[in-house]
Amino acid sequence: MAEKMTPRILPGFMELLPPEQILFNSMYDTIRRNYEKFGFLPLDTPTIELSEVLLAKAGGETEKQIYRFEKGDNDLSLRFDLTVPLARYVAQHSQELAFPFKRYQMSKVFRGERPQKGRFREFYQCDIDVIGDEKLDLIYDAEMPAVIYNVFRELNIGKFTIKLNNRKILSGFFESLNLSDRVTDILRTIDKFDKIGAQKMRAELISEGIPEADADKILSFITISGSADEKIASLNRLGIDNALFCEGVDELAKVVGYMRSYGIDDAYFNIELTIARGLDYYTGTVYETNLDDYPALGSVCSGGRYDNLTAYYTDRKLPGIGISIGLTRLFSQLLAAGIISADKKSLVKVLVVPTDLEKMNACLKAARFFRNEDIPCDVYSLDKGLKQKMKYAGRLAVPFVALIGDDELRDGKVALKNMQSGEQTVVTVAEAAEIMKK
Repeated sequence: MAEKMTPRILPGFMELLPPEQILFNSMYDTIRRNYEKFGFLPLDTPTIELSEVLLAKAGGETEKQIYRFEKGDNDLSLRFDLTVPLARYVAQHSQELAFPFKRYQMSKVFRGERPQKGRFREFYQCDIDVIGDEKLDLIYDAEMPAVIYNVFRELNIGKFTIKLNNRKILSGFFESLNLSDRVTDILRTIDKFDKIGAQKMRAELISEGIPEADADKILSFITISGSADEKIASLNRLGIDNALFCEGVDELAKVVGYMRSYGIDDAYFNIELTIARGLDYYTGTVYETNLDDYPALGSVCSGGRYDNLTAYYTDRKLPGIGISIGLTRLFSQLLAAGIISADKKSLVKVLVVPTDLEKMNACLKAARFFRNEDIPCDVYSLDKGLKQKMKYAGRLAVPFVALIGDDELRDGKVALKNMQSGEQTVVTVAEAAEIMKK
């Protein structure tokens, strides 16, 4: 007898049992529904792309993480994010699209990195982007947090804060200190602020060759406190005579104003001057979103504005702005932390049960009526005893069982049992549907 293969999957891939998958799908649908409410159009690019197209911009660690293979004469790669395929798509179809082009894509991406807690090799990204032709109005910089606000309010996973900044403010500030050539090093150190604290950060800046006076100015700058309006006022009072800095502060003030017009409560956002979101990619407004009660989860949604999405594919300037929710990572961490729980074992509202198979035609007709009334329904069709049938209903945790026996078949009715209260009543199929809709 041949030895049996042990069933298993590769590390770094998420596979869920039905209750968890139901919960995951619910979160997925909430995100998709809110994206569509704001007018974003669905897009689904191929999982496999030509390597030379997908990797036009890639390099370093990104290229090392690509799943790349050959099939026939083709050099192929699995997409590692949804932004590069979007760039290819927009460049390829620019003559057919209406700009600003608003799209959402919620698909799996693949990265061959070492799996660990919260990091996967295959995971869902939920992206939205707005792409402009030559220019893109600041109103879209405010629309992104408006979408975030609506998504996370509906997900109902706790109080959250949308943190925003503008890369022009950072770049202009460092220019004013004659530190333009040290921006990468400074931002890398600033990024550690929450972990190492002010004094250790100051010491690290000095050890990297930043003059003490400039290190003090940087520390004072990133620790400006107060509300969004107070921080903007403080930035203006600094009196920094740098055009890029002033442009960034002005843009940030306008975005905050638009955010309020979108109905975002001030308690859910603030300006955070340490946020840079990538050293080269983003050029204007940037965002990170954190759950207030669970800071260890890190950012649950991030993004920002970029000058030219399609530079590697066309000379046409197509600036954009976007955000991304890493749903697989978010879901796994929320589940592990007990913030969400998979309590729903079935999507069925009612299980129709015959006392014997001779009642099956009546059960199928009742089920058809329930489904036509938009009531999710299943029919138990195995030749088992009634006790086993009810046990099956209990294991699925269905809210109702509609039983059809001899009396019910004769009278054209069902015995509808509420599985939570135990109450049972004999009613017509139409009456049963009305009870279940309440």
